[in-house]
Order: sequence, then structure tokens, then C-alpha cells
Amino acid sequence: MAENQAEKRSRRGLLGFVFGRRGLWSKKCTADNGNKTPMRSSNASAPCTSNIQFTKSPGNELNSKKLQEYKVSPEPIQNQNQTQIQRPISKPLSNQYPNNNPGPVQQQARKVVPRESIGLSGELESMITDNQKAKGMMFGNLGNLKQPGTTAVGNQTTVQNSGYGRKTMEGERQTPVRPISVSNNQDQSGSLCRAISTRMDPETLKIMGNEDYKNGNFVEALALYDAAIAIDPKKAAYRSNKSAALTALGRILEAVFECREAIRMEPHYHRAHHRLANLYLRLGEVENSIYHIKRSGPEADQEDILKAKTVQMHLNKCTEAKRLRDWNNLIKETKNTIASGADAATQVYALQAEAFLKSYRHQEADDALSRCPVFDVEMNTKYYGPIGYAGFLVVWAQVHMSLGRFGEAVEAIQLAAKLDRNNREVSMVLRRVQAVTAARSKGNDFFKTGRFQEASAAYGEGLDHDSRNSVLLCNRAACLFKMGQFDRAIGDSTAALSVRPAYAKARLRRADCNAKLGNWELAVGDYEILRKETPEDDQVIRGLMEAQNHLVKRRGHENL
Repeated sequence: MAENQAEKRSRRGLLGFVFGRRGLWSKKCTADNGNKTPMRSSNASAPCTSNIQFTKSPGNELNSKKLQEYKVSPEPIQNQNQTQIQRPISKPLSNQYPNNNPGPVQQQARKVVPRESIGLSGELESMITDNQKAKGMMFGNLGNLKQPGTTAVGNQTTVQNSGYGRKTMEGERQTPVRPISVSNNQDQSGSLCRAISTRMDPETLKIMGNEDYKNGNFVEALALYDAAIAIDPKKAAYRSNKSAALTALGRILEAVFECREAIRMEPHYHRAHHRLANLYLRLGEVENSIYHIKRSGPEADQEDILKAKTVQMHLNKCTEAKRLRDWNNLIKETKNTIASGADAATQVYALQAEAFLKSYRHQEADDALSRCPVFDVEMNTKYYGPIGYAGFLVVWAQVHMSLGRFGEAVEAIQLAAKLDRNNREVSMVLRRVQAVTAARSKGNDFFKTGRFQEASAAYGEGLDHDSRNSVLLCNRAACLFKMGQFDRAIGDSTAALSVRPAYAKARLRRADCNAKLGNWELAVGDYEILRKETPEDDQVIRGLMEAQNHLVKRRGHENL
């Protein structure tokens, strides 16, 4: 069935001026065995309508002959025995083969792989492994969206990178920039599919893919479904199963497009409708989710409708809190929205980060976006549309700047400006980011040459554009410390810590200033916090010992 009209028209509302879109959570999907007769039955209640809307350009349907990018998350693959003749199969779950019908090969306790596929299965696994080793990486079963060095939401993991992503800094953060091109991966994946597609029946490939999916080998399952599609691109079941594998790998947006294609091919495919409903809910598309739940037949039940309505309720509260500029309540409701099911809704994470920024809680704003799923620029633009994605980048740019990641801030806002050239907010943030970045660069140059007065003034110019910027405050405190203005340096350091409590440099600066002023109790307090965070730091150890010794001497004199 073609996409519902409600899916295809532009939305406006809740995050209208943040960037805008709607929807939210899902059930874990399992790969189809090709049977499309649904399993559960229940009556679907009437749809709830949303008054929270987010702008989004309708995504273009995928070309059925075009293979998706072959991306996975980093963890070692468990190589299966490439010489095995039979592959045991456990009894499938009830939701794997609808109506409790046995799966394609479940008539016996063990699955006998067709003779022509015995060597091919091992060959396929070897090709996948060799391909990944050649790129210096090994991948395995990720489950979903969160692995170290990747982005995560809930229990999911994704390795796709929009360029505005994750943590790993000094004691602070560092984020990856532009996504690395995966065209070579895609080409090799296509070669892999072509290599085996000439030698096997697509149904056999699907059966092998289902078994790998069941065993948690999502990378291998995806390759097998791709191979089946290369042979028979008009089979809806292959697209639906590929969507399940993509979902398990955290590639949510790609999974949506595959489900759409499956439904286009077979409009009454209940399993594909149910999968798409789950995906839309996770992405914050409540109305679209309910539309497909109602077309899922026995695949859906009342619980699906209730979950969607719960997400919608929290989204409505987000809208109201945003309207009233009630940032604390907005933070609370965005957390509730995510917990209720919208664990992949980037617009909700962006709204939460914006609320933290407005509350001058910069570290928490960064933490909020670090939990947001990250998809590459092309996929984000295709799904959300240029204007919708530009709104998300505006928030990212401000978060980067607030924590002193000026290069990433410039990159994000410049991309937003390219995507939405006529947006006044984008232009305003771009000018501010450029001014703050230039002031910081000028101040650093003065500081390196020992011109502390000029450096302090340059950092002050940047603070005129962003008065709570923790890095500029800390840098100016360093200049004031060098000039012996310890009280003012303490003020700047404290201001930096108020928006970013975990900022170790600002805390050390304040401890050193208090030590210079003889405020030993305050100095000891900061040094002890730093000692817990960086137990091997010699500067912290020496400062703490000196402050403690002076404090003991002072107390000894006071007791005389």
C-alpha cells in the first residue's frame, strides 16, 4: 500500500522552530520466514491524533534494485564452522512463524542445508570476514543502538555517524566529524551478493538469513537477504526481513525505507505494516505508527495502540512546556517520551538538549545528545528533509560551542546553513559561532606569547556573544591568574563550573587561586574532588598535600 497521505504531507508544530516532526517506540521485530499470515489478534482502537508536529520532507522510496550500504557496528564476529554439513536449528519462537505454522525447514529437529549451499555458507562467512579484516575492523552481533565509540539509545547501538556525535575528550569530549564514506563497503557488499546470487535459489538464501538472524548474526543475515533481493527484487518478504536485520543493527531509517518498499510491493503484508508501525513509534511518528498498526491485522494488539497513545500524551506535554518556556518540565517530559518508546526520535533529544541549554546546564545538554541515535548526513536529509535536519544541526552547533568544541560547532552550523539557507535562526547562530570562535583563537594567540592582558580582553569579546561559555571563562581565568588577579579568576572558574560541573580545568584553576589566597579549606575541597577523578595527576597531588599541610599548621596555631 502506498504511504498514507498523513505520512506524505509536511508537518508543523511542536518543534516547528527547532526543526519539527512527530512520532515514537517499538517492539523488537523478528525476521519473516516468508509467511505473511499474522500471529496475534485483537481489536485496534481508534487512532489518537497528534497536535505535536515536526516538519519532514517525505522520504523517497528506495529503488528496488539498489543495494543498501553495508554498515555494521564494531565487535568481533563469531565465525561459524565453515565445513559443517548440517546446521542445527532450535525451535522457533511463536512470533517467528505466524499461526504456529512450521517454518520452511522446521519439519525436523535439525535443519538440513541444501547440498549446493553447504560450501557456499562457509564461503559467504569467509568473504564477510575477509572484507572486514581488509578494512581493519571486525564486526559482530550488536543487538541495537549503543556500543562504545558509537551512539546509543536505550538498548540499541548504531555505528553510523552524522558527524555531530559522541563523547571521548580529554576529560571532556571529542566528537567525530563527517561520516566516512562507505561506498567501498557498499561495492563489496554488492559484489558479495552477485557472487552468490548466481549460484543459489533466493528462498534458500532467505532461509539461511532467517537462521543467522535467529542466532543473532545480523550482519550475515543482512548479506543473505541482500543476495536474495539481488536475485528477486520484487519479493516483499525479502525486503521485510532485511528491514528486521537493519533494525537489529541500529540502522533505523534504512529499515523504514525497506518496510515501505515491502508494503508498496504487497499492500496487505501485515508483518511489514507491524514492523513499520514499530519503527515509526521509535522515531516519534505517532500518527503514522497508528496508521500502520491498524493495517497490521492480527499482528497488532491493544498494547500497541496504548503504547502509541502514551507517547502521544507525553509529546503533547512537551509541546505545552515548550510554549510556556518551562524548561524543567520540558526536560522531564522529553525523558518520559523517550522512556515510553521514542528511543530513536532525534527531535525529542534535540528538544531536551535545548531545554538544558536554556537552563545553563551545558554538560547535561551534551549528555542528552550523546544518547541520541546517530545516522549519516545523507540518510538524515533523506528522511527528515533538509529543513528538518538543519534544525537538529542548529542545536548540535550550540551544544558544541557551549563546551568549547568550536571546530565541530562551525562544521555543524555551516552544514545547517547549506541545507536551509533562508532560516534566520541558522544565520544568527552561524554569526555567533563564528564570532566566538574568532575571539577564542585570537585570545589563544595572545596567551601563547605571554600577552595576558590582551588575551583576557579577547576572551571577553567572545563572552560578549556567549556569556556562559565554560572554555572562554576558564581561559580568561588563566589570564587573570597569570596577572595575579586571583579573586577575579576564582569568579570566572566558578562561573564555568556552574554550567559544567565536571570541568576539571576550571576546578583546578579555582583550587590554585584559593591556594594563592590562603583559602586552604576551599583549596583542599577542590583538590580532593580532582584527586578522585584523576588519582595519578602529580600537580593535583602536590597541590593537595601543600594545602593540607598549611591547613594543619593553621589549625595548630589556632589551638594554641
